[in-house]
Amino acid sequence: MAADEDADVFEITDFTTASEWERFIARFEETLHEWKLVSQRPLPPVAKGQLTFGQWEEETTQLSFADFKFTVTHHYLKPVTSPDGGRDSEGRDEDVDEDHDQIPNAFLDMMSMDNDFPSRAHCLSRWYGLRDFVVISPVNDAIDSESRSKLLVSSVNIALSNTGCPVPVFVQILQSWRKMYSGVCVATGLTTQFDMVHLKRIPPQYNHLAGLLDVFKGKLGMSTVSLPPVSVSVRFTYVLQDWVNSPWPQGPPDLSSVGGDEVGFTEIGTLPFGACEDPVSELHLSCTWPSLSEEMIVDNQAYSDLDPLQAPQWTVRIQMTEDPFCLLGDYLRDFLQLCHCKETTDQLLGKALMEDDDKDTSADISQALQRLTEPAVPYSIPSLTSVMSHASTRLKVKPDESPIPADLLNSVLLYLFPDASPDAASLATEDTPREDSNNSHPGELSDRFIRDLTKQLKAAPHLSLTQKLAICSCRVSQGAGGLCAVAHLWQEFILEMRYRLENNFMIPNLERSAPNMGSCILHQKLQMLNCCIERKIRREEQQAKFSGADPGDAGGTETGKDNLEGAVGQESSSEEEMEFFECDESVTEKQNESATEGATEEEKEVEKKASNLGESCDSNDATFFKDSISYRPDGRLRPYGDLKLLDSGETLYIPITQEPAPMTEDMLDEHAEALAKLGTSSEGAQLRARMQSACLLSDMESFKAANPGCVLEDFVRWYSPRDYVEADVENEDGTKTKTGHLSSRMQIPGNMWVEVWQSARAVPARRQRRLFDDTKEAEKVLHFLSALKPAEVVLHLMPMLIQSAILRIVENEDPHVPKLKLLIEQITSKAAKATRSPLPEIRRYEDLLKAIRLAETVIARAKSLKSKFFMELMEHSGEEEAEIQHFVSCLLSQPEVIVRGGPQGPAGTLVHRLFLAAQKSAHMVTNEDAIEEDDLSLTLNPHRPASTIPDFPRPSGKEYILRTTVPRPAPYSRPSPQRMYCVLIDGDFRLAGAFTADTTFQ
Repeated sequence: MAADEDADVFEITDFTTASEWERFIARFEETLHEWKLVSQRPLPPVAKGQLTFGQWEEETTQLSFADFKFTVTHHYLKPVTSPDGGRDSEGRDEDVDEDHDQIPNAFLDMMSMDNDFPSRAHCLSRWYGLRDFVVISPVNDAIDSESRSKLLVSSVNIALSNTGCPVPVFVQILQSWRKMYSGVCVATGLTTQFDMVHLKRIPPQYNHLAGLLDVFKGKLGMSTVSLPPVSVSVRFTYVLQDWVNSPWPQGPPDLSSVGGDEVGFTEIGTLPFGACEDPVSELHLSCTWPSLSEEMIVDNQAYSDLDPLQAPQWTVRIQMTEDPFCLLGDYLRDFLQLCHCKETTDQLLGKALMEDDDKDTSADISQALQRLTEPAVPYSIPSLTSVMSHASTRLKVKPDESPIPADLLNSVLLYLFPDASPDAASLATEDTPREDSNNSHPGELSDRFIRDLTKQLKAAPHLSLTQKLAICSCRVSQGAGGLCAVAHLWQEFILEMRYRLENNFMIPNLERSAPNMGSCILHQKLQMLNCCIERKIRREEQQAKFSGADPGDAGGTETGKDNLEGAVGQESSSEEEMEFFECDESVTEKQNESATEGATEEEKEVEKKASNLGESCDSNDATFFKDSISYRPDGRLRPYGDLKLLDSGETLYIPITQEPAPMTEDMLDEHAEALAKLGTSSEGAQLRARMQSACLLSDMESFKAANPGCVLEDFVRWYSPRDYVEADVENEDGTKTKTGHLSSRMQIPGNMWVEVWQSARAVPARRQRRLFDDTKEAEKVLHFLSALKPAEVVLHLMPMLIQSAILRIVENEDPHVPKLKLLIEQITSKAAKATRSPLPEIRRYEDLLKAIRLAETVIARAKSLKSKFFMELMEHSGEEEAEIQHFVSCLLSQPEVIVRGGPQGPAGTLVHRLFLAAQKSAHMVTNEDAIEEDDLSLTLNPHRPASTIPDFPRPSGKEYILRTTVPRPAPYSRPSPQRMYCVLIDGDFRLAGAFTADTTFQ
């Protein structure tokens, strides 16, 4: 049936619309029906301020008239439903009397005085007060001829008459920038024509209300009949451009600092903040007389009653500087642009590097040979001050071609590595980033906010070395040569990292822990390098200890946790290479004596056999024999509670084990990828199990060494207690004893734990192969850092810069700006997505920087307005100060703010003083001159105003709205609304008239 119904549907062509003109009218009528604009019922009056703050919506379609294409747009104010209902689904009032159906909503809007001069609305809504209208605008060619304009308007008139649509329709004519419209509104027996006049110059006879009244009355065409008084709404706008006594509060550059010639340069470890120019350019004061009769006021060429100080309503709007130059946003934008560069470090610094002479080369070779021949274990470590004084600026760069000046570079390196300072040797032992006087703001940023921000962003901890490096790179990039400066600083940083690795100096301002996966990859790499340095220091200390220290600590007795961490991995990293340590006979005898104390007779017998064997064979073979058959415990940490070994009943000891190997995010990915590539075959599964059981094997060997005679069950009781099941068993005599067994998963055939236990030897952790090869991993980190191009370095540093920028914004946040808090939340959300993206995207950072610049601009505007409106608050009370604070906050969030109390209110008084000061400055009159002139004027003529200097300049804009209700075109016609809007601005004179005529009684 559905198929049959579809087959019966066919296109119906209306052959009665033969011409293009008729087709256009028919299609336009269909559009009006589709939008449900036909036979609209009246709506209640628009509430005061709704044209400005209400929600405007649009719907658009396309029409064609011959070869011309038009865009038809329906603009309407979304109706506000009352809490108790009172409107239908389309927003119409259900309780309206049917007698008023013939009065269109447009007529009510034109005569309403509640929404005169809206600050933010469509131009047609501002000129005519409409809340619902349709605009027909050409797509390409402008309608620049009168015949085409009349043809379109007449076509619209026909369509409105045919459909009974009461919504006004406008046709845009001439060029679009002129905003010229011709429109029509058709009601039952009434038609309103919307016409405009637009001139570039203001005719002198129409520069005041008297001349405009003549035009309005002349247009009505009823000079022989006495007209009712015309209702007039007037608005004068005064512009303040000179902010006297309130300059822009951007501090001058600090010439005593390293970057003293830079504007906004504070400390080297702080990003600059603020606008270099005043973000507030003008203040517009609008004085409004909302409803006056033409008989009440005089405004002509010679005199005007419209005094701004007598206006009942004042409104103020702020004209902001378009795209002001802001330091933070500019620094970050220029730094991010470096990501698009393709140059390598050699290309940037190749010409600036100095070639070593023969003397330097021979010195380097001798030093390299000395490092090769010197003992592996340093017995004396030089002091930190004597070594670190040479740890900066080791890159040999020609002084005249150095991207970064020497004094600036030294300051940056000392800021990044404070332990290099001769008077700061105590700082070398710090474990975590500390609060720094150059970058700390106590009381402004809470620790909780900093922690939350660090968790949300994938960057680095606050005040860490990575964050400081990012800030310094941005600073030197802006002030010392761009990408070349970044490459120079990066190479110095890499040399410092290698120097610290070779000389066993910890990297400052980094957490001494495994790499934090919540941080960026660059911070993880630096943490990994710090772990390598720490392991290297401990390993070499243990080598020195076992070689020349008290040998009693090397026996099988319990050692502390410190010995645990340092005794790990004393053999070589390769399986084929074994490392042995020589010691003199006295040390060997002491070790043997200490080891045999407390041993059983059986153990002493084995030891004796091993000693006898050593007399007839090589000492190394004897040592291996003793290690393989000895029952002497080794590598014990402490007893594990009251647990006993199941077979021997001896105390179960926790062994000294190797620390797990730290890994960075990319290392984990490589490890997972390597395991996945092994496949699902039996060989691949065995190899995968072997790779995964390396740490388990080390722990089992350490456990066997610490607990001779142990079994797998003992190891499981300590390592994985859940896999050892205990139960109470009742004996024949009624007593209960505890028995235990391995869990079911441990008893599965081919269990990896069983296989690893069988292959594990009793080897203490200090003699095992290292799980973590700090030498190899450190070289990998340095290779990763060295392989980065300068542009890649910039991209890796961006997360820390974004984090620092957010902190700078929060430091300068104004709590009285409501939208600023929401903006900061949006910036933080975008920053979290950008920094946690698997692949860094420059586009994300560009969008983020736009939001950061907006926040910086908002803060700069708030600071500027406060400096302008709070200059004389010392004379005011607390209530007036709160009023002005509220006024400033509204200026930042609203397009136009009503001055409460008008010129007599606190804000109005302050605005008046600003204009008065600007007028005195414009007339070059000082305060002393003004006082003398006031005294002289009062003496000569007490009735004369105190000063001849006007308080306000000439109005930069005048707006008039003239209204009346008169019968047109004949005296016996129905009274209908008439309205004309007039705006007089330098270079713009516009009259927008809406004149209604009775089409029934003409």
